[in-house]
Amino acid sequence: MPQQQTEFKRELGLVSSIMIVVGSMIGSGIFIVSADISRNVGGGFYLLLVWLITGIVTMIAALSYGELAGMMPKAGGQYIYLKEAYGSLVGFLYGWTLFIVIQTGTIAAVGVAFAKFTSVLIPFFSEKNILFEFFSYFLVQSTSAPKTGFAKVRNSEL
Repeated sequence: MPQQQTEFKRELGLVSSIMIVVGSMIGSGIFIVSADISRNVGGGFYLLLVWLITGIVTMIAALSYGELAGMMPKAGGQYIYLKEAYGSLVGFLYGWTLFIVIQTGTIAAVGVAFAKFTSVLIPFFSEKNILFEFFSYFLVQSTSAPKTGFAKVRNSEL
């Protein structure tokens, strides 16, 4: 009996592609940002108007990325687009900025959102409970405050 090779198809269907884009666009920010927008614009109607406008802008950006991907079908996304448009240096700087700043900031924001919403069910995960304080030692050493920890320094008058 001949042995059949089975492997995953290297393709995304319409529904899978839409779900990836929706998941990356909405993320956890929708739960945090909505309250701030509502406070700043003054009500539910204006909140919906802001969401409508940003939805239209997002659709325009998605169509633009679709056009770029059709013109430059290479792996690398924004890196390739910037490299082709502005040169290798800009692509290189974007790649390292993405690695050092953009992605780490996104992961930190998701972590804060997770802690904020998990603390509703499990109070230990509140943003008031700091599990690991990396810079507290350096802050305490560089001030004349008593060396009792970052929480004491933060609550005292400097």
